[in-house]
Amino acid sequence: MPIAAAPLSLDQLRDIIVAGHPETRGGRFSLLTEGWDSVAVDVDDRLIFKFPREPRAEAALMMEARLLDVIRPAVAMPVPELTIHQTPLIYSRHAKLAGEHLLTEHYGRLSEGERQRLADKLGVFYAQLHAIDPAPLRAAGAAPIEAIATADAIAAGALPILPDHLRALAEQALAGWAALTPDPYGETYGFFDGHGWNMAFDHASATLNGVYDFADSGFGPLHEEFTYSSFVSADLTGRIVRRYETETGKQLDRERIHLTTGAHRLWELAQETGSPETHAIMIAAVEAWAASAR
Repeated sequence: MPIAAAPLSLDQLRDIIVAGHPETRGGRFSLLTEGWDSVAVDVDDRLIFKFPREPRAEAALMMEARLLDVIRPAVAMPVPELTIHQTPLIYSRHAKLAGEHLLTEHYGRLSEGERQRLADKLGVFYAQLHAIDPAPLRAAGAAPIEAIATADAIAAGALPILPDHLRALAEQALAGWAALTPDPYGETYGFFDGHGWNMAFDHASATLNGVYDFADSGFGPLHEEFTYSSFVSADLTGRIVRRYETETGKQLDRERIHLTTGAHRLWELAQETGSPETHAIMIAAVEAWAASAR
């Protein structure tokens, strides 16, 4: 039975990788620990090996590999090509998409043309992704994404933590969230994780080289797809939406996207009530959302 990856050291993970992939012997191995579900090892800035932390993450990783086999030929955006290996641990291997995370401060330094080129590429990606036949995606394991909690549940967790100057706006947003009708476009298979930590961005050329981490993808409300890019910038989201509308002929509701974004940020804060060390990060995300409404 496979053992959990979380307690293993980099040396132990290196031994597992080299045993299965002798060509990596002598390479530069570095541990990437940002992932919630997996421990990742970078080899020579060229290969990524992902080791799930626990059984649920194992199942998610294997599903992700199946989903990417469906997605890859259907989109122009580069996405990883995962291969799964099962001795002695279950882990994946893929060629690294060259690039780094895209954060708010990076986006702020892009020119007008660079911002538009980035948004156009993402808008086309979402249009192509949403056009994939859902049947093979379901066969690969795609399921409904976790729904954002009810307004009452979010309020109970988030409002006591929020600074006073954000509370009234949060209460207003949650009232709107409680009254929101179902998405007019229904449920769509989407990425639902398109923030800058899942982008491979070449800062020297201001080029997006791909997106990754489809473990949380699935079927969800179409407008919710466009809440994640606002972690980078609300301006980026607006540009993506405009290009998406051109590609698909659909007209999206900006107010619905903004309201869903606010509910999502408050929900994430509510989920961290027992982790005060993360409150500042989550509150900053609410602050950024609130600022985008001004």
